Amino acid sequence: MTADLLDMLKEQDLPYLKDWLNSKQPYEIANELLHADAAGMALVFRLLDKGKALAVFEELDPSDQQEILAGLRDRAFRELVEGMDPDDRARLIGETPAKVARRVLAGLSPHERQMTAALLGYPEGSAGRAMTPEVVALHRSLTAAEALNVVRTKGANAETVYTLPVVDDGRRLVGITSLRDLVTAPTDRRVNDIATMDFVSARATDEAEDAARLMRDANLLDLPIVDSEDRLLGLLTIDDAVEVLEEAETEDAYRQSGSEPLAGSYLLAGIWMLATRRVPWLMLLFVAAILTINVLDHFEENLAEVTALALFIPMITGSGGNTGAQSATSVVRALALAEVRVRDVPRVLWTEARVGALLGLALGLVGIVIGLVFADLQLALVIAISLLAVCTWAAIVGGCMPLFAKKLGIDPAVVSAPMVATLVDATGLIIYFMTARTILGL
Repeated sequence: MTADLLDMLKEQDLPYLKDWLNSKQPYEIANELLHADAAGMALVFRLLDKGKALAVFEELDPSDQQEILAGLRDRAFRELVEGMDPDDRARLIGETPAKVARRVLAGLSPHERQMTAALLGYPEGSAGRAMTPEVVALHRSLTAAEALNVVRTKGANAETVYTLPVVDDGRRLVGITSLRDLVTAPTDRRVNDIATMDFVSARATDEAEDAARLMRDANLLDLPIVDSEDRLLGLLTIDDAVEVLEEAETEDAYRQSGSEPLAGSYLLAGIWMLATRRVPWLMLLFVAAILTINVLDHFEENLAEVTALALFIPMITGSGGNTGAQSATSVVRALALAEVRVRDVPRVLWTEARVGALLGLALGLVGIVIGLVFADLQLALVIAISLLAVCTWAAIVGGCMPLFAKKLGIDPAVVSAPMVATLVDATGLIIYFMTARTILGL
């Protein structure tokens, strides 16, 4: 939040603050609120009108929404949760403590509570949990004129009317039409003749991330969600799909850096939460580093015989770790975008082996020069050959580990860059010392 607004909150300059809130878009207010404390956030929401408060509230993450709700009186609390879209409300309840969830459900009207409970019945992370059930569905036998009357009647309570699913007597999805096609069609033309039968859909039990990527690949504004018998349940809208993909990419980014993702914004997380998200990975990597100690202990005599070998250990391990991390990041990203699959292991291995060899060759040429400056020709050859071998090996490990993790049902992002780097450190040292033994005759 800008310094002026922080000052306004601190000094309780309410007229100026209210003018500022009226001049900003909901997403701008939501972004700025992340810099305020809980009391400041609650004050801002008391100054917002009902409609804008709801729009700002739905822009926030569930953990930040909890901070807002905790500072609101019962009436304002009920109005806020009642006005939320069912899918956003289900997301909030799914990520809040049981006490808060009960308070949210208790504040809902029977109709809203029923819709929310239905969404919560789907698995966490599923398309069913992320969809909106507030959909305008058209029967295939309606005329365009009759269909438009249905849109006018039910559209106010729907999250979107731009995508209009077409159903039969059993509410099975048989086609898709758009509001544009409906408006421009002759009034007496049947919806069945206007709709396209060449459409894509997802099951409610499918992963929400997979459904969102399907929308991106098919360039869709909304994706129909159906049950196992192809009955229409709702729509996954583009705004929710973007949020799903953003959460997935944020999660991958955290895990690739050796940390668990945060629930909510960084500034509101607190040092305890930040530490607890990082310490398990640090402990795991700390234990894994024991491999490096064991390798150094095993080759202690070689180090004692040629002390100059120790000078180049950071360069060898650093180059290998960086190469492996680059490969792992590239393949994890390619997996997320469905550019590679588990069965592509041989192709990935061959590609990364060649890339690693080229990188190792480039670094090896530089390594010869460095070796000649600080040691002699023999040690320079050890460095060059080691860099070639270590970089090739690191690229193979970094490229294949995410694919093997996927095969085992593990999130590929868990095979993070630090994990690959730690493994390559130990194995790279083995390659380095074995090369030194061969060339230097140790």
